[in-house]
Formats: sequence, C-alpha cells, structure tokens
Amino acid sequence: MTENWKGFLFTLWLLVSTITVLAALLFIFGDIGRHGVAAVNIEFLLSGPKGVPLGAEGGIFPAIIGSLGLFAIACLSAGILALSTAVYLVFYCRSKKIDALAHMVIQCLAGIPSIVIGLFGYSLLVVNLGLGRSLLAAGLTLGIMIFPFIEVRVEKTLREAGHHLIVSSYALGVSKAYTLFKLVLPICLSDIVSAVTLAGGFAMGAAAPIILTGAVIFAPVPDSLLSPVMALPFHLYILTNEGISLEKAYATALVLVALVFAINVISIILTLRQREVRS
Repeated sequence: MTENWKGFLFTLWLLVSTITVLAALLFIFGDIGRHGVAAVNIEFLLSGPKGVPLGAEGGIFPAIIGSLGLFAIACLSAGILALSTAVYLVFYCRSKKIDALAHMVIQCLAGIPSIVIGLFGYSLLVVNLGLGRSLLAAGLTLGIMIFPFIEVRVEKTLREAGHHLIVSSYALGVSKAYTLFKLVLPICLSDIVSAVTLAGGFAMGAAAPIILTGAVIFAPVPDSLLSPVMALPFHLYILTNEGISLEKAYATALVLVALVFAINVISIILTLRQREVRS
C-alpha cells in the first residue's frame, strides 16, 4: 500500500509539474500574441523603423535579417569549436588532467553572465582585434556564449554512440579518423544539429552580449560582416525601455518567438528525416 501511494504521489507530482509548465508557456505566448498580433502586417515585417521617436512607426525588417545573421554566425562558430572540442575529449584526449581542466573551463564559461561575455567580446573583438561594432563581432560573442551549451550536449552524444561499433571498427583495422567521419558523426548528426539549433535559438533572444558588440538603434540591412546591425531583442529592449510603443514591442516579441519556434520546428523535421534515412 505504501509503495502504491508513493507511485501515485510521484505520478501526480509529475503531472502537476507538466501542466504548470505548459500553462505558464501558453499564458506567456497567449499574452504576447494577444497584444502583438494586431500590429503584425506586411509593412511591419518588410520595412524599417520610422517616426519620431525612431521605432514609433515602420517595421522591423532590418532587425529580422540582423537576428538571422547573428544566429548563423553564432551557430557556425560555436558549432565548429564545440564539435572539435568534444571530438578531442572523447576520442583523442588520454590525459585525465587535461580532460578535467577542459571540463572545468567549460563549466566556468557556462556560468559567466551574458553581459560579462559581452564585455569580453567588446574588449577582444571590437577594440583589440579592430572588428568594431559589427555583425561579425556580435555573432562571435554570441558563439562564445552558447559554446558550453553545445559542447556538453555534443560530447554526451558522442559518448553514447554505439561503443561496440567503434571497437569493432578499430578491430577491423579501420583508422580512427575514418571511423569518426564515416561511422560516429553520421550516427550523431541529428542530435548535433538539434543541439546547435537549440543553442542558436537561445542566442537569437539574447540582448546583453550584442549591446556592446554590434547592435545599434537603427541600421539598414548589413551589407558586410563588419557593418553594425539591428537585432530583434535589442530593438525590443529599446521600444520598452524608452516607452516608444508598447504595441510594437509586443509585435516584435511575437516575431522573435515565431522565428525561434520555426527554427526549432525545422530542426525537428531535419532530425526525423535523418533518423528515417539512417534506419
């Protein structure tokens, strides 16, 4: 009887927790949609901000393109670095001291506040490397921020790959590099893409790192990597902080949420297709 009650209470706790989280998400998304959907139209999506103060009229097209550019640079830079680090730690690192040191650094980096990472990006990329406040500097800063998130998940995926398949490959005399590129990475590809995409969605919504490194109140669609850029989270911050237009702030938030949601849906579809092909 006691065990039955424990199981019942545990199940009830899980059910209540799930319902609470889903209800909170639905309330947040519903509130944003209810206040912002009226301001979302073709002009809002395809024009730049206008009016006095700037942003009271017009749209957010440069901010949408800027956010997608930041997303791409952050995912590319962080994904390459995280995958390389994970592969080294899983397949090539034989020193326990180096392994422990690497994991300590990754864990410490994951705990650094985003505004501090923005300050680091400003000091290193904007000032010392001379990139200026630009799309490239802001994207690389976001890449630094999401690197630990991706690395931990990619490393876990690589460690959970079929160990017996890898050992069998080595036993047949296949080189480690060939095994890695032809066996391990194809198996883990869908999970790696999911990790990178999820981290990219997190980066797309971060405002603090890009305030110091590349985001500006107004800029046209960037024509190079060294151009300053508008971004949806920073534009949202300006609209609310300056009290310019609460309606357009909600509309901007709605577009940002929709973009992140669309990116994650595309990631899920690609993952399912990859698993179907693999099976």
